[in-house]
Amino acid sequence: MANNELCNPKCRTFKCTKRALTFRGKTAWCSWTNEPCDPKGCTYAMCHKRQLLENGVCGLTVKRKTRDNTRPEDMFKDEIPVRGKLARKTGEKSIF
Repeated sequence: MANNELCNPKCRTFKCTKRALTFRGKTAWCSWTNEPCDPKGCTYAMCHKRQLLENGVCGLTVKRKTRDNTRPEDMFKDEIPVRGKLARKTGEKSIF
C-alpha cells in the first residue's frame, strides 16, 4: 500500500464545493476556514472523477485486487429447488 497517495488540492480533478480554495504561493489555502487546505479532514473536498476515498487517499493511486481463480461452475455447487409455475414449465424439480 505504499503507492497510495493522499489527495492534494493541486490535482486537476480536486474541487472545493464551497469554492473557497485559493493559493498563497505554493500553499493551498481555504478561505472558508482561513487555514491551509487539508482534503483529508474537509467535508467540502470533492473529486471530479469521484475517486476521493473517506480516509483522504486518492482512489486513482490505489491498485485493485483481482482474483482469477474463480470459475462460474464453482459458484453454483448446490442445486436450487424450483416450485410452482417454473417447475411446470421446465419439467424439472431443481436447477443448476
